[in-house]
Amino acid sequence: MSGVAAVLSPDASKSEWRAWARAVRAGLPDVSAPVTATLRDLLKRLGSRRVLAYRALSGEPDVSALHGDFELLAPRARFRPEPRLTLHPWHTATEVSRFGALQPPQDAAQIPLDTVDAILLPGLAFDHAGVRLGYGGGFYDRLLPAFRGVTVGVIQHALLVPELPRDPHDCPAQWLVTERGATEVQ
Repeated sequence: MSGVAAVLSPDASKSEWRAWARAVRAGLPDVSAPVTATLRDLLKRLGSRRVLAYRALSGEPDVSALHGDFELLAPRARFRPEPRLTLHPWHTATEVSRFGALQPPQDAAQIPLDTVDAILLPGLAFDHAGVRLGYGGGFYDRLLPAFRGVTVGVIQHALLVPELPRDPHDCPAQWLVTERGATEVQ
């Protein structure tokens, strides 16, 4: 673990943790290939067919190589009437969102959450209990309570920490996947 992580405690603010994670991530190599291989094996073993993935931001493991093995869906962040994610066919993600990732256009066909088998969760960091440090928008926090399938946190091993700050609304991932493999959260 980075020496910087040792000085941050779970009591540090989420903004401090986000700054730490961004600094660490900036120096990490691309681990997309081993992460994707592990995800492919895990999702097949779990019997997942329809998977909400994410279009990677700079520094995130790119999971797009899973397209073809699974029916991937792409999220769109919506802000009105309330902030939320909507789910759409993967190939419709053709416009750049305000966050910098590809997303489906406003009028793309929507897919119901109850038809999804697994959700791949991006993040700035995860802890060993599956708690996710997101980007601060709360979009996945609003989506996950209604989801009944498998949740998989996708992260570089260097950004997997012992404990992160946790809010009552946080929904921990059931699995964590890094370039070193998959771990079921206990």
